[in-house]
This record gives sequence, structure tokens and C-alpha cells, in this order.
Amino acid sequence: MISIEKCTAGYVLTAQQRLAAPLERVFAFFSDAFNLESITPPWLKFRVLTEPPIVMRPGLRIDYRLRMRGFPMKWQSEITVWEPPNRFVDEQRIGPYRRWHHEHRFEPCPGGVIATDRVEYSVPGGAFIHALLVRRDVRTIFDYRRQALARVFGELPSPEEAPIA
Repeated sequence: MISIEKCTAGYVLTAQQRLAAPLERVFAFFSDAFNLESITPPWLKFRVLTEPPIVMRPGLRIDYRLRMRGFPMKWQSEITVWEPPNRFVDEQRIGPYRRWHHEHRFEPCPGGVIATDRVEYSVPGGAFIHALLVRRDVRTIFDYRRQALARVFGELPSPEEAPIA
């Protein structure tokens, strides 16, 4: 499930999926910043620039490079909340968005984990640029991420799709 809604500060993307793996394994995957490369669409040419090892903690800044619509960009995120194995938040410090606040939540469920991404963001150019370019790009990136995570962990059916015993 992926949704994008308007809010007072810009937009909120919510993406949720049920992964068929234990909480500790899922959180460990997300704790390794280099795994972000494998769940980001190849057309973004996304690379982590910060040298390993990257030890996650509040205040940590991680540098990346990517290409948006062919233009090279730098991105820097800061880990502002670190609550293993249930939650962490990264916020853009340098990058293409006016605001990017990305909360990752992980909660155990029967057979695996519910992984939820909640991104509050705003863009230069406001609603026009969002409607013209950004909305579709953000949705495509998170669709790719959902498919990549399903390949890594397997995906559980949502409760409404689960067979009745």
C-alpha cells in the first residue's frame, strides 16, 4: 500500500508492506546504509559516499550521490531518531527537497514484520512541480522499493488477502 496526501507542510507519503522475515533481520537490513543502494531504482544511480563502517546513531550524517532526471545531485541525511529494532528517522540536510522527514517503523506480525515508511516532504516549486514531476517520481521510487524488499524478504499477504482457515 502506497499513498500520497497533501498536508499543511507539503505532502505525506505512506508506504506499508508485510515482510516475511523476523524483526531482527529486517531491522539489521535497514541498519546498513549500503543496502539502500539495492532497494533504490537503478535509474537514480544512487551511491553511498560515506566510508564504511557506518554505525547508525542519532546525529550521524550520511552522504550520497544520485541523478534525478539526469541531473547529478548530492544528498545528505541525518539520523535524528534511532530506536532499534522498532523505529528510526532520517532527515535530509542537503538535497533536492525543501523538507524530507522519513520515519521507518517496524512492528512484528504473525509470520514477519509490518514495515512502514512515512515521509513528510515539500518541494521547491510547490504544488505545480509536485503534480508535474515529483509525485510520480516519489511513487515510482517507493513502488520499486516495495518490489525490491519483497525479493529480499518475501511478502506476506495482507490480512484481507489471507486465506480463511
